Amino acid sequence: MGDLPVVGAQLTALLLDSHREWLIEKDRDLELPEYAMTDILRAPDTLIAKTKAKLDGWNGRLGVHGPFKGFEIDVSDKEFRPVVQARLLACLDACEKLGAGQMVIHSPYDPWDHANLGHKPKDRERRVDAILATLAPALERAEGIGVTMVLENIKDVDPAERAAVIAVADSPALRLSVDTGHANWAHHACDAPDPAGFIDAAGERLAHVHLQDTDGSRDCHWALGEGTIDFAAVFAALGRLDARPHLIVEINDFSKVKASVAHLQALGLAQ
Repeated sequence: MGDLPVVGAQLTALLLDSHREWLIEKDRDLELPEYAMTDILRAPDTLIAKTKAKLDGWNGRLGVHGPFKGFEIDVSDKEFRPVVQARLLACLDACEKLGAGQMVIHSPYDPWDHANLGHKPKDRERRVDAILATLAPALERAEGIGVTMVLENIKDVDPAERAAVIAVADSPALRLSVDTGHANWAHHACDAPDPAGFIDAAGERLAHVHLQDTDGSRDCHWALGEGTIDFAAVFAALGRLDARPHLIVEINDFSKVKASVAHLQALGLAQ
């Protein structure tokens, strides 16, 4: 049991009391979702203070979900770009105050890109340039405070697209995230690799995993075991890595977080 990976969860601050012993018993990874919200980022200090008090005695790895609603990170419009940059920087400020070491950001790639990027010379290079121009202030800030931004697959079909961004950035502050449910949808809908294939493709640049289950038809965020994802294959892929990514159960029904990890434990995959 001691050699099995320890799995944590995404939980709101309101749920920390009811999950406190579960988090502390193995210093499980924790991700806070509230900091994706613009209203929270405008005045986060009260929530940060309450959250830190609730986490007293816990020594696990902390991350937050960064902002994403209403924009993509491949901003080419130079007038709009500073708005996105300000949102990302505000979240990094919250990370520093919380002591969080990770911030999840969303990939802008989608099936249209998969079908059309490359039809014009330097299409892919221009997209990477737009992403990194948008992320430039956040990358500099993240490097300075020791936060790693993790680029999560959303509608991605080809894992190589996100990997190219990480390679060109060449920064310790930018790594890859894999969401198992998003990958399962892309596998069924767009002939993308399966979730284990996304993890294999990420390789040692993988720093974060969202664990959720789906039937492949949509982004379900079901409890683990309620869908069709082969979690034995997912954890076998993780076992082939030297990297130790944050392992985060990210499901809609928070009451099933512990049961999701218990499901993995019953399969002999995690604890």
